Amino acid sequence: MAKKLFTTIYGRNLVGELKNIVQRPYLVVTMEDLWDKFKDEFDDDCIVHFVKTLEYDEIMANVEKLPKFESVIGLGGGQAVDYAKMVAWKSHMPLYQVPTSIATNAVFGHRAGVRFNSVVKYVGYVEPVAVYVDYGVIQSGPKALNRSGVCDVLCYNNSMFDWKYASDQGKCEEKWPYDQEMVDEVNEVFQSVVNGLDDIYELNEKGIRILTEGLRWGGGAFHNNGWNPRPIEGSDHFLFYTLEYMTKKKFIHGQPVCLGIYVGSEMGGNHPDWILDVIHRAGVEIRPEGMGLTWDEVFDAIRYEKEFLPANGYWYTVINDFEVTDEFLQRIKNKVIAKYGEWEN
Repeated sequence: MAKKLFTTIYGRNLVGELKNIVQRPYLVVTMEDLWDKFKDEFDDDCIVHFVKTLEYDEIMANVEKLPKFESVIGLGGGQAVDYAKMVAWKSHMPLYQVPTSIATNAVFGHRAGVRFNSVVKYVGYVEPVAVYVDYGVIQSGPKALNRSGVCDVLCYNNSMFDWKYASDQGKCEEKWPYDQEMVDEVNEVFQSVVNGLDDIYELNEKGIRILTEGLRWGGGAFHNNGWNPRPIEGSDHFLFYTLEYMTKKKFIHGQPVCLGIYVGSEMGGNHPDWILDVIHRAGVEIRPEGMGLTWDEVFDAIRYEKEFLPANGYWYTVINDFEVTDEFLQRIKNKVIAKYGEWEN
């Protein structure tokens, strides 16, 4: 795997310097609730555009209506940086990315995770001039949100297992044959985040850098490994995709993904109790109530995965062969409650 990763700058007070380096006039793609915090960092050459949707057709229509600009700044979480990618891709303008959280690896991916009738697809291609990770910005954000970013590395517990499982079943795609050397590299990144959990939980500078470097590797891995998603994603993310499709709700990415990590690990007997403990230590909420869901909605999604995934072209994992029973679902619920406690809010 060619280790080509986006140029990434760590430091403090980075946002205010953007106006001094970007081409003018410049477009800032962000979320409306973030703008009051950052608007004074920009000047009169700034055009601001608020993200309202991740539906591909709506994004493309919105880009056509924008005034003239010479560069794009993505400022925000996963939705803002993915939307900014689509604007830069469509307009052929240079892109500068500033994540305000480290809740996903989205800022480090070449493609954008957009929706086609509520189904997630990764499309487009753009490389930012640089990604600016501001310690002060990250540390001033919600701790639970930033801690949840471990999902996009802890999910390797499942991706490594699912890839080997599919290969052993003779169901692995011919274009993505199992590669032990790549799995060893994935495992090295995985272990770096597991070993750094205490600093990540504290969100000190060391922890931010450990997690961000893990996300940086994972974001580039899809393209760097020849558009092969198997090293970085599997049964972990698939529960999230199914839940989003069925409920049409928006989630903090790490919460349903971490729940999917645990559920997929239970399906495969892939160290489920250990990974549940790791997720809990990382401080990521996976109880349905914390995501605005009920246990019945989660159970429905777990049952529906086997139908939803092949119908939408997702790759073969342990989910495809697993028989979901009422006893299995109750075991999931019981273990989560035993670890986290009953929901009281």
